[in-house]
Amino acid sequence: MKHIGAGIAIAGIGSATGNLIVDNHLLSQIVETNDEWISTRTGIKERRLVNSDGCADLAVSSLAEIAAQAAQAALAMAEISATDVDLIILTTSTPDDLFGSACQIQALIGAKGAVAFDLTAACSGFVFGLVTAAQFIRTGVYRNVLLIGADILSRWVDWSDRSTCVLFGDGAGAVVLQANSVDRLLGFELRSDGSQNNCLNLAYKSQPKSLVKDIAVGSGGYQSITMNGREVYRFAVAKVPEVIEKALYRANLLTEDVDWLLLHQANQRIMDAVAQRLKLPPEKIISNLAKYGNTSAASIPLALDEAVRAGKIQSGDIIATSGFGAGLTWGAAILRWGK
Repeated sequence: MKHIGAGIAIAGIGSATGNLIVDNHLLSQIVETNDEWISTRTGIKERRLVNSDGCADLAVSSLAEIAAQAAQAALAMAEISATDVDLIILTTSTPDDLFGSACQIQALIGAKGAVAFDLTAACSGFVFGLVTAAQFIRTGVYRNVLLIGADILSRWVDWSDRSTCVLFGDGAGAVVLQANSVDRLLGFELRSDGSQNNCLNLAYKSQPKSLVKDIAVGSGGYQSITMNGREVYRFAVAKVPEVIEKALYRANLLTEDVDWLLLHQANQRIMDAVAQRLKLPPEKIISNLAKYGNTSAASIPLALDEAVRAGKIQSGDIIATSGFGAGLTWGAAILRWGK
């Protein structure tokens, strides 16, 4: 992979989650399920949800607010101010405003000089956003990019469907990407397959609205999340190891060079199966799925933030990360941690 201009490194990272803790026992009061059923199939024990009624004693009630919290933590670690940020990329499928929420975040954190836009690639969003941000830095256009992955999937869950409502949580994760003399994004590979789009959807639901005689338009909202869990599992287990191996090839590395496997936190069985196919030991898997559930675009930076702050990931470590989900989309990036 030819690199043009500056290298890229992660200078800071932060995360935030919803304040409401919903464990499996509580879910069993909502839908016919139990802790054993959920845990054995997914590895999830509890999830964090964003408050929806705007109570003053809870920290956040919107996607922009939870994303801003994560962004401010990342800026603090990077030791730069919001006014130093050149570009904000928000990867999300659940904006507060269908026109986009990146500009709201820009205003909340005071990043007056930053360009801001949303990018949608569902659970692959953070990896797609990372690669997108890298191009702006490598070509010398921008030096400081704030990349945020955030989703409030609780807004779009059917709480009577136990096959999906047990999976999702709300959260945000952010990284500050900077121009660097040594390139820390070693390789990547991105893929899409629209022929499998129906496997995972949050689809528009149209209700015809008559304007005048013989003229009607669609008017409505969105359906709840629908998913063919079996097909998504098959897709992930087959495609994720392949895309990681291709990204490693582009980085001139082998699987045995990988220190940490950081996958989208969708299902523990998927993560275990991918590690097994790559011949990576379980202790190299970074997982916080049990605590947060599937937070979509937030899951990778949320897990990365916890691992870094816990001292698990050290400077120089090689991280193989991969996102996969609706679209269908999937991708991998190989990072060397540190500057």
